[in-house]
Amino acid sequence: MKTTLLSLAGALGSSSLLANPLTAKSKRIGLQLYSLRNDIKDNVAGVLESVAKIGYKTLEAANYDNGKIYGMSPSDFKSTVGDLGMEMTSAHVGGPRGYSKETHAEAMDWWKKAAEDHAEAGAKYLIKPSMPIPTTLGELRMWCDYYNQVGEVTKARGLMFGFHNHSREFEKIEGEIMFDFMLKNTDPQLFCMELDVYWCQEGGYNPVDYLKKYKGRFPLLHIKDEKEIGQSGKMDFKAIFKAAYAQGMKEYFVEVERYNHPPIESVRQSYEFLAKASFVK
Repeated sequence: MKTTLLSLAGALGSSSLLANPLTAKSKRIGLQLYSLRNDIKDNVAGVLESVAKIGYKTLEAANYDNGKIYGMSPSDFKSTVGDLGMEMTSAHVGGPRGYSKETHAEAMDWWKKAAEDHAEAGAKYLIKPSMPIPTTLGELRMWCDYYNQVGEVTKARGLMFGFHNHSREFEKIEGEIMFDFMLKNTDPQLFCMELDVYWCQEGGYNPVDYLKKYKGRFPLLHIKDEKEIGQSGKMDFKAIFKAAYAQGMKEYFVEVERYNHPPIESVRQSYEFLAKASFVK
């Protein structure tokens, strides 16, 4: 009996999830739903239920069209997610196609509608996921001015506006790193960066250095790896989370873009990595 009990204790102790299930359950681990972009197309309710069962608490949407989020009204999407014990706290929205001074008023109207819809859905952040890469700093400054004005629109409706990077934003324009220029030429009260740590590293820079250099500018992070979180060995997630918390991270979202397994299994394994990690609160 004693041997059996010791063996059981050892088995339980080998898994931090089993050893301290309350800790794992209390973590607000988020998921960018783009990770399940193909699965969710024709099965929104089923995919959301599966994500909730895995243990995810917060969501970042990636589907907004004609006032609907994944084909639902903002209030219906909020209710659906809430009934599953989750919240949609952020959303990726592309914005109107192109931008120029001539289309400014039309663009602002688009963002007003998007902000109102996502506020109704319960979001706190509205994130532009990509942009054309400018060829001059003058052109980039125009985008920064535009983003500040979009930020004014979203702030008036209770949301923070921001931008999500890929690796291209770490290229230089007229000798200046595009990502740094954007941070220096946008208003921190109106505009934030959602730092995608994997694409930052792929762009040739250490995400920890950026988290330390521009403290407070990254309320959101994309936690990403080559495929499933933690399996490539390339990303120092312990150092990333330490620096992210220190500079004021509010939310983070797993994003899996490439897979070793069916997408839902990759999303599950990514969750389990973070749930077990002692450095994740």
